[in-house]
Amino acid sequence: MGKFDLFNKFNNAVIIVNDKKDVVFKNNLFNRVFPDFENLKKFSHKLNYNVCALVSNDVDVHSPILQAIASPQDFCAHVTYQTTGNDYFYYDMLATKKGNYTLIFLTDVTSKIGLETMLTRNQVYQKKITILESDNRNLSKIKSQAQTQAMKLLLLNNISNIIRSSIDTSVILSSALSELSQLFAAFKAYYAAYLPDDNSYVIRESLNKKETGKKITFDRNAADRLSCTFCMKEYQEAKPFNELVQRIIIPISNMDTKLGIIVLLTRQKTKLDDILEVMDGVSFQLGNAIIQSELYEKDARMVKELTRTLKELQETQLKLINSEKMASLGQLIAGVAHEINTPVASIKSNNEIAGKLLSKLGNNETNTLLKEINSIDKEAIERINRLVISLRKFIRLDEAELQEADINKEIDLTLDLIRHETKNRINIVKNYNKLPPVKCYPNMLNQVFMNILVNATQAILSQGTITIDTAYKKNTLIVKIKDDGCGIKEPDKIFFAGYTTKGVGVGTGLGLAISKKIIEKHNGKIEVKSKIGKGSEFIITIPSK
Repeated sequence: MGKFDLFNKFNNAVIIVNDKKDVVFKNNLFNRVFPDFENLKKFSHKLNYNVCALVSNDVDVHSPILQAIASPQDFCAHVTYQTTGNDYFYYDMLATKKGNYTLIFLTDVTSKIGLETMLTRNQVYQKKITILESDNRNLSKIKSQAQTQAMKLLLLNNISNIIRSSIDTSVILSSALSELSQLFAAFKAYYAAYLPDDNSYVIRESLNKKETGKKITFDRNAADRLSCTFCMKEYQEAKPFNELVQRIIIPISNMDTKLGIIVLLTRQKTKLDDILEVMDGVSFQLGNAIIQSELYEKDARMVKELTRTLKELQETQLKLINSEKMASLGQLIAGVAHEINTPVASIKSNNEIAGKLLSKLGNNETNTLLKEINSIDKEAIERINRLVISLRKFIRLDEAELQEADINKEIDLTLDLIRHETKNRINIVKNYNKLPPVKCYPNMLNQVFMNILVNATQAILSQGTITIDTAYKKNTLIVKIKDDGCGIKEPDKIFFAGYTTKGVGVGTGLGLAISKKIIEKHNGKIEVKSKIGKGSEFIITIPSK
């Protein structure tokens, strides 16, 4: 039994360091919890703790491990460990001195912290539930009062039923107007909303739909209180009646806010005292109903609008990023192509002149050498021209409409552009099947192929193989791109905007998210299969008729 084997029975991760800062022992649990441990220095860089150290140029003061070793007394701290995959775990660290050794115990408290976080959230939710229950009790109280009042008279009962059965302002008002017109034998009934800017009203709901939207005004203070009077004119702008008509005005308000009025015209004689209690009840209930209904409708519209806006913003964000990226790339390539073509044209002209002059010279050794150089230069110029043409074809910013394309050639075009990433390192296996012309956005698909192929080359750390399969089955284009690289740790998250497996400053996490949107724009789908250490395979299917 070894000197420190006893610590293998501990339920804590244990690491023992001597006074020379050499790791002399790690128990089995430590090796399981920290499999990527290389040396003490690198391990210490992954640990952090919330201690405000004195201003110092020595970075060791920020390392809990190194502070524990340096401390002459027992040392304890709450530390955070960041894995290679950027996951975080929390530990209670205790260090104690035994002779020339520092024994460091790490107790995992990640679950405990997670539980505390959940409990805190539950407390917040519980407070919200309490508030909602209180609001619900208040609303129930108002509803109960309205129902009690409604039991006194048939009209209030009917209107209360209408209010309870609908949350639509128009339905509530039209039903109430119908009930009131029957009660008072009214030949005309409408609801007019109050316009505070000029103290006027506009008819919002009427039994006579033709009058909806008409703006009207009343004599001074005539519409400010419940009234039941005989008149010759309905309102100031109206034509006079041929006889006296009784006009009933019911102000509708909520708290101190004037909402509007209900106007009833009848030839039936009615006394104000007879209808006062009924009309007060109608006014009160309709005021509350209108406010609640409008708030509900406003909230419903807002939720619907926010949901739609959020979706549009997410799609627009990706489109803008993609558009700006491609536009900037197009401008850059157009400028670079122009700048390349000018000197290349001059070199090409000189090369042709030199070739003609060399043909007139004798066939000596120097002339033969110059002819070989001239031939090499000519081939180099042609390669530059082909590269410029490939770049222009790849961008194709003017191709905004669907068009037919040879997908095999489009993939080859993309492979030409990343040749510098694959040359002498990655073997490209092409299993192309004969494909019909596919109607698509070629420049967008090129961007998808570019993203997947570049990711594949970066996943292959040294030598490797990328296999590309194309097929056309049941009016569907199928493209498979497979690599034997390092694989993807969380393939289900790879298409989320902002998610990246690359280091900070290397990847933006937008390439595959944009690629997914592009494939969806083609009514297709993109899937990924991946195993760590085995590689990844992207499968693209696009319907085409």
